[in-house]
Amino acid sequence: MTDPITTVDAACAAAGRAFEPFAALPLPERAAFLDGIADRLDAHAAELVELAAEETGIPAGRLTGEMARTTGQLRLFANLVRDGGFLDVVAEDGEPSLLRVNEPIGPVAVYAASNFPFAFSVAGGDTATALAAGCPVVVKAHPGHPRTSRRTAELVHDALAAAPEGTFALVEGFEAGVELVGHPVIRAAAFTGSTRGGRALFDLANARPDPIPFYGELGSVNPVFVTRAAAKARGEEIAAGFTASFTANAGQMCTKPGLLFLPSGHGLEEPLRRPVEEGVRNRLLTSGIHEAYVAGVSGLAERPEVRVLAGDVPGTADDPAGDPAGDPAPVLFAVAARDLTPELWEEHFGPASLVVEYDTDDELLAAAAAMPGSLTATIHTEGGEPLARDLVARVRRRAGRIVFDGWPTGVAVTAAIHHGGPWPATTAPLHTSVGTAAIRRFLVPVVYQNVPDSLSPLEGRS
Repeated sequence: MTDPITTVDAACAAAGRAFEPFAALPLPERAAFLDGIADRLDAHAAELVELAAEETGIPAGRLTGEMARTTGQLRLFANLVRDGGFLDVVAEDGEPSLLRVNEPIGPVAVYAASNFPFAFSVAGGDTATALAAGCPVVVKAHPGHPRTSRRTAELVHDALAAAPEGTFALVEGFEAGVELVGHPVIRAAAFTGSTRGGRALFDLANARPDPIPFYGELGSVNPVFVTRAAAKARGEEIAAGFTASFTANAGQMCTKPGLLFLPSGHGLEEPLRRPVEEGVRNRLLTSGIHEAYVAGVSGLAERPEVRVLAGDVPGTADDPAGDPAGDPAPVLFAVAARDLTPELWEEHFGPASLVVEYDTDDELLAAAAAMPGSLTATIHTEGGEPLARDLVARVRRRAGRIVFDGWPTGVAVTAAIHHGGPWPATTAPLHTSVGTAAIRRFLVPVVYQNVPDSLSPLEGRS
């Protein structure tokens, strides 16, 4: 294979040529390539972790765990390919005879994320999934960690040396990202990032002469609903779990809880305030993320119905870290549920969250019914109280994962997981970007009617 870092047109042309021969490889060979990428990354894990820590400011310990998740994903999909069940073969004898099988959709564009430089980046879940499906991949690198992306691409490229040329490539730059989603060779795209950026690419994908599926994971507020009984029984425990969850990784996780609903008079101000004010300042991933965060939380602080419950608002006299080079402290706001407007449901990517204090159960249920589409909704309740059932009834159509008495941060990479949700959480709520079901995004069912055995699509797959 040639240099993995190239132009969009060259990468897409090569991916187009590679598609049929790569898709035709026996499944054990395809699986071996995924295992080979995982092995190559593991062999260079220390080097990659050091690079990513320098570029992102993410602690090496967390990056080490993320690398293990990344190589684990690759091996998970290798095993899925060997099993062959993802082909979803259905055969019906009769007149006519019918054979339905999933086929790879074609070359896939993958847009790397900022907050997971391994697991949602060059060799992350989207790339692993597309390759597992039999699709060549062109990755658009994230500008927040260019050296990590290039080095990862080199290792993937080396692991695919025996694959058809063009099976994998990396492109860089804003214009490249725009050009990539519109390239006629690309048949699907996967994106993890901001609502604004994802919506722009989604619109471009749909404006093509031949629109393509665009699987975008965008913004999510992941509300947490705490009943009065739960707050009374274990309020301090809930406060501790919440503050740990919303400040983890400097609040730069797609499943960060952005709103916490508590009954008025909860008496948890001190358990909430203490860990926030004692929290460690962390550098945000890029200057653009920092600027958007400072603007967002400053806007919150200026709203008369919102008060600062804990921490310092960046960019104010109390916290000079409004400078793009500064490290913002965690900050927690509070508002009454009666003053909760659509604007207060917006995501603030970074170490900030909002406590919403409700007076009645009806206020809590009304808020649950009004939540925007999210990756998760969390419910803390006690002893099977009827209110829990009412909450579930309101959030089950608005979230892809409902968490009971826990926290949404941390996503299992399994067959059962669904990491998706209604707009604006994703552009395709039927699909997940994590777990084995993610492969469905890059497969299309084809029916073969009265196909001769010699032309069966299953010939040579095993």
